[in-house]
Amino acid sequence: MIRHRGPISGVAAFGGRHVATAGYDNRVILWDAARHTPLAQSVHDHLANQVAFSPDGRHLITSSSDYTARLWSVPDLKLLTVLSEHKDDVEMSVFHPERPLVATASRDHVVRVFDFSGELVQHFEGHTADVISVEWLPQSGEVVSSSDDGTIKRWSLKSGKLVENIDLEGVETDTIAITSSGVVFAGNDDGAIIRIEGENREFTPAHEAGIKRLVYNAATESLVSLSYDRSLRVWSTAGGLTLLHTAEFPAEIWARSCAFVDEHTLAFATFGSTYATYDIASARWDVSGIQDTPCVNAVATVAGGGTYTVGDSGVVSVDGEPHARPGSLCNFLVEAGGRMLTGGQLGRIFDADTGEVLHQHRSPLNCAAAFSRDGVPHVVFGAYTGEGLVFAVRDGGAFDHVTTLDLHANAVKGVSVSDGVIFAVCADAAASWFNAQTLKETARLEEAHHRIANGCAPLPGARFVSVSRDLQLRLWQGAEATVIPTPHDHSIKCVAASPDGTLVATGSYAGMVAVYSTESGEWTHMDKPTTAGISSMHYDTHGGRFLASSYDGSVYAVPA
Repeated sequence: MIRHRGPISGVAAFGGRHVATAGYDNRVILWDAARHTPLAQSVHDHLANQVAFSPDGRHLITSSSDYTARLWSVPDLKLLTVLSEHKDDVEMSVFHPERPLVATASRDHVVRVFDFSGELVQHFEGHTADVISVEWLPQSGEVVSSSDDGTIKRWSLKSGKLVENIDLEGVETDTIAITSSGVVFAGNDDGAIIRIEGENREFTPAHEAGIKRLVYNAATESLVSLSYDRSLRVWSTAGGLTLLHTAEFPAEIWARSCAFVDEHTLAFATFGSTYATYDIASARWDVSGIQDTPCVNAVATVAGGGTYTVGDSGVVSVDGEPHARPGSLCNFLVEAGGRMLTGGQLGRIFDADTGEVLHQHRSPLNCAAAFSRDGVPHVVFGAYTGEGLVFAVRDGGAFDHVTTLDLHANAVKGVSVSDGVIFAVCADAAASWFNAQTLKETARLEEAHHRIANGCAPLPGARFVSVSRDLQLRLWQGAEATVIPTPHDHSIKCVAASPDGTLVATGSYAGMVAVYSTESGEWTHMDKPTTAGISSMHYDTHGGRFLASSYDGSVYAVPA
C-alpha cells in the first residue's frame, strides 16, 4: 500500500483533482483529491522537503535534502529531470507562471533557475545564510527569495543581478507569498506578517511563535498563515490585512505546509501516513485515515537496562513494547528524580510513564537536560522560541516551574549540563552558557558555529561538544572551541558522549554514525546502518555502547 512512513513536510494541490505530498521518508506521493487515495509514488535519495505543481498541472517539482530538485510527470510520477547544481539541501522549488523554468532555494545560500532539461539558466548569490523560500514575482521576470539572514531579495532573471534588498531587521523569515498584483507578504520568526508594496512596510502581529508557511489564494484574495503556536489564521488581503478566521491544530498537523484544494478546503502536512484537510467554511478537520508512522525521535536507557523510545506517533515504548501514549510527536527523553519526561511539537511536557501533561508552553519543545541544584533534581527544556524552561522534580512527584531562561533568540536545538554549567546551542548558530546554581548567564557567542547548530552533549569538567550543519565537531572548554573535521557529508543531526568523555558519537540526517576518540584524536568507528536519518544518539551505560535512533523506526547499537 502506498503511504508515508515518515512525517509529511510538503503539500501541494492542483485544480481540486490532485494533492501531492513530500515526506521525511524520502517519498513523493500523488493523491486523488476527491477520494483521498494514492495514485503513484516516487522517491528521493534523502528527505523530500517540499513539492509544487506546474501551472498546467502536468508536472511536479520536488525539493530534497539529497541536494537536488526533481521534475516529475503527472499522473505517473515518471522522473524527467534532476536539477543538481546545489551544494546543500534544497528547501523549496517553484515553477515560473508562464515559461518552462523552475526557481530553487537552497541552504547553500544560492537561488538558482533551471529550465526543464535541467540546464542552469541563472544563479543568484548574495544571501549570507540559508535560503528557505522562493517565489516568482508576477509579470516582472523577477525572483523573490527569503533567507535566515533576515532579508528578502529581488533578483532579475534577465541580468542576473540583485534588484532590491529588503532588510527585515535581522529577523529570520521562513516563508513568503506574493499576490497576483505583486504585493509580497513575509512571515517571520517573531510571528509577524510583513506586507511589502513598493517602499511601504506594514508589520502585523499575527502569531505567538514563528510563522512557518504563508499560502495565498488568488481567487479569494486570502492568505493562510501557519505557526508553531499551533494555529492557522486566514486573512483577507483586499485593501490590507484583515483577520477572517482562526483555528487550532490537531496533534497530527505539522505547520510546515498546506495548500488550497479548493476555495474553502486546505490540505495539511502531518506527522502521519497521509495528509489532513480542513474546511474553512464549516471549521471542521478531517484527520481520518491518518496512520501512525514508525519514526523514532529519541532513545534513552535507565538503570537495569530498560530502553525507552518515543517518536512521531506520540507513543512511548519500553524495550519495544508500547508503554504510554502522550498522543503527540515527542522529540526527547530525559530522566530526573526517578521520572522519565518527554515533550515535543505541542509544547507540552509529559510524564513518559503515564502520559500525564505536566506543563504547557507556547511553542514546540526540542530538547532537555537533567541536573542537580541544591540537591534537588532539575530539568531544563529547550523551546523553539528560544526559552529554557527550568523545573524542579521534587520528592512526592511535585513538578515545579523554577524560572525561564533566555537561552537564545531562536530555536534551542540542544541543551546539556556539566559540573554546574548549562550549555545551549541554537538554530542561528549561537551558543550560550549559564550557571546551573544561580541560573544566570555567564557567556554567549553569537557565531559559535558556521551554520545551524543541531545538538550538544556534556563532557566532564564543565566541557561540552556540539555539532552543526557545517559538518564540524566542536569541543568546548569555556567559550573556546577546538574544531574537528568530521567524516560526515550531510548535516550532523545529533551527538552523545560517554560519561568519561573519551568517546563522542555523532549521527547525520543521511543515516551515518561516526565515533570520535578525544584521547587519540581519531574517528574510530564509521557506519551507515540506515538510509533514513539518525534522530538521536545516546550512551547506554548498562550496555557500554552508543544507541542511535532513526526515522526508520529502528534503534541501532554502535560500538563504543
